[in-house]
Amino acid sequence: MRVGVIGCGFFAGNHLRGWQEVEGARVTAICDSDPERLEAAVDIAGHDVQRFRDADDMLGSGLVDFVDIITPPHTHCALIRAAAAAGVPAIVQKPLSLDLKEAEEAVAMMEARGLPLMVHENFRFQAPMRRLLDVVRGGEIGRPTYARVAFRTAWDIYAGQPYLADLERFILFDVGVHVVDLIRSVLGDVVRVSCETDSIRPGITGEDSATLLLRHENGAIGVVECSYASPVPGDPFPQFHVTVEGTDGAVVLAPDLGVTIRKGAGEHREVIKPEVLPWMEPPWEVVQDSVIAIQRHWLDCLSARRETETSGRDNLQTLRVIEAAYRAAGSGRAERPVAAT
Repeated sequence: MRVGVIGCGFFAGNHLRGWQEVEGARVTAICDSDPERLEAAVDIAGHDVQRFRDADDMLGSGLVDFVDIITPPHTHCALIRAAAAAGVPAIVQKPLSLDLKEAEEAVAMMEARGLPLMVHENFRFQAPMRRLLDVVRGGEIGRPTYARVAFRTAWDIYAGQPYLADLERFILFDVGVHVVDLIRSVLGDVVRVSCETDSIRPGITGEDSATLLLRHENGAIGVVECSYASPVPGDPFPQFHVTVEGTDGAVVLAPDLGVTIRKGAGEHREVIKPEVLPWMEPPWEVVQDSVIAIQRHWLDCLSARRETETSGRDNLQTLRVIEAAYRAAGSGRAERPVAAT
């Protein structure tokens, strides 16, 4: 299938190289308003790709079967609406939007036209996380009753994305959407949210630390932690820690990619490493491998005409949790994830 990539910034190289590893897909067109970024992307994608400075021109060119949107968050929904108007399926990087109502309208527009939309929530496609999900979904630890997902680091994320320091609503819309998506993949949808946030690092406009307490639809309790100001020894960036407890056991994913399964008196540990390709670089290998995994998932779902795990409709539930978390942090009360009004 012919891929059109919109946006050639910080993370786009991983998408471009990922598509080169996926059988059945090839990048035929790239788009960016900045000519230098565009030419840098050509060096990765190949000089036979068509270059565009305007997304509408690409969408109307007839050169792409779907688009992969890797632009700043505030542009996502406008590009999704443009894809819908052109009749083109779309993948969009997280967060789907910084505005819940806008996201709901964009998802509805794609659905009304029967067009697939997937949010690029690659964390749940990391190889160790897939193993943990297999354990939980396969019933190996019984009914899940509790989970904790923690992403804590002091890594300098601002070097590659300096605009992050200026966001008024920061960590929850940055890595927070990933972490909430992870806990939803384990425990399901959320019915109640409590949240505390903090701004720790000097010079940061928004919150760089957040802790959420969740009650899930199935009765389970979830805890989400995310911090960009956590000076933990042996900083695990970009890895996270997951614990899931069930009625018959527990499973833990550690930042060293080890998955430990405990059932009764028995305990078993596996280390699930990503496939490392020549273009990958530390410490990003497991993330870069997950880009390929979610791209394959997209193609498989298109071929089978089934909904992706992280469809636009599914991801609205994550955004509703994020919005409820901001309300809870402001009110000091538990809040419910609800649709925009």
